[in-house]
Amino acid sequence: MAITAATVKELRDRSGAGMMDCKKALAQTDGDIEAAVDWLRTQGLAAAQKKSSRTAAEGLVGVAVDGTKGTALEVNSETDFVAKNEQFQDFVRSATDLALAKSANDIDAIKDAEYPGGGTLAEKLTDNIAKIGENQTLRRAKTISVSKGQVISYVHNAAAPNLGKIGVLVALESEAGADVLEPLGKQLAMHIAAAFPLALNADGLDKDTLDREAGIAREKAAESGKPSDIVEKMVQGSMKKFAKENALLSQVFVIDNKTPIADVVAQAAKDAGKPITLTDYVRFQLGEGIEKETSDFAAEVAAAAGV
Repeated sequence: MAITAATVKELRDRSGAGMMDCKKALAQTDGDIEAAVDWLRTQGLAAAQKKSSRTAAEGLVGVAVDGTKGTALEVNSETDFVAKNEQFQDFVRSATDLALAKSANDIDAIKDAEYPGGGTLAEKLTDNIAKIGENQTLRRAKTISVSKGQVISYVHNAAAPNLGKIGVLVALESEAGADVLEPLGKQLAMHIAAAFPLALNADGLDKDTLDREAGIAREKAAESGKPSDIVEKMVQGSMKKFAKENALLSQVFVIDNKTPIADVVAQAAKDAGKPITLTDYVRFQLGEGIEKETSDFAAEVAAAAGV
C-alpha cells in the first residue's frame, strides 16, 4: 500500500513520533495507522494512549447541573468558526438543558424533545444546518447523579459559560455541604480534565484496552530475551502500572503530584467530618472517544437541510 504524506502526518499527530519513524511504522504495518501506532509504542517511540485522543472534530461540549444531577453533551460542527457562532452556542446550551431534563445517556433520548420556542430538537438542528450552512451533529450525551450530595461541573478552554472543548462532571455522594463539595469537586474535575482517566477504578477499565496494552507490553518484554516466566512477570508489572495510571481513584493528583485521588477524597471527608464518596465522573473532550451510534440521526437532519 502506498504511504501518503497525509497518512504520515496523521500518524505524527497521533503518536508524536518523528517523520522517519512514522514512515517506517507505516511500512511495517502496510499503512494501517492503528497498527502503526502500536508498532511505534513497542519501539518506545510513542505514547499513543494520550496522543490518540487529540481532537479530531470541531464544535462544543456543553455541561448543565441541577444539584444532584448533571449532564454533558457534545455537539460537533465542521469548523471552529461555527463553534464561535452565537446561534450555535445557544443551541448547544439549550440542547444540554434538554438532555439534563431528560436524564439523557444517548442522543435518541432527546432528539424528539420540545425545543424552546417551538418544534423539536431535531427540527431545530435541521434549521441550524440550513441557516449556518454547515453540517452539525449531536454526538453523545451522558448524565450522572447522586442520591445526596452534589454533581460539580467544569469546562476547560471555555468558549462561553458552560461551553468549551472539554467538559467534566464529578459526582460526590455525601451529606457534607456545598462549601466542602464545591471546591473539592472543582479540583477533582480539573484533575480529570488534565489527567484523562479511562475509568473510575481498575475494575472499570475496558477489556479490549487492557488486552491491547497487554499485547504491547508482552512484545516489548519479549525483546529483553529473558525467560518466559520473567516476561510474564514483566507484563504483569506493566499492566499494574497501566491500571494505576489510568484509573481515576489511583491516579496521582495533578495539583500536588503525589497524593492518590482516593486519598484526596478521604482527607476531604476527614476534614469535613462526614463521609464523601466519588461515585462517578464524565469527561467529554471534543472529538475524542468511541463514536456513538448517532450517524443515522445526523444523516437524517443533514438530508432534510439539503446538506
